[in-house]
Amino acid sequence: MLRIELEREDGGRWIAEIGSLPGVLAYGDTREEARGKVEALALRTLADRIEHGEDVPEVGAFFVVAA
Repeated sequence: MLRIELEREDGGRWIAEIGSLPGVLAYGDTREEARGKVEALALRTLADRIEHGEDVPEVGAFFVVAA
């Protein structure tokens, strides 16, 4: 599971970050927009790491192997 941390800045903009994936953060005008953007970025980051043979957090819960 990847934990998303959300915070509202003084100017009203939202920032979402996934601490276990350094550099994965996104901004949005709403909480939902920031969350959606950071989720999409996290998936792209994980895919890139897998393709390059890099370590990734446990993502087994996302996939099920059909028998």
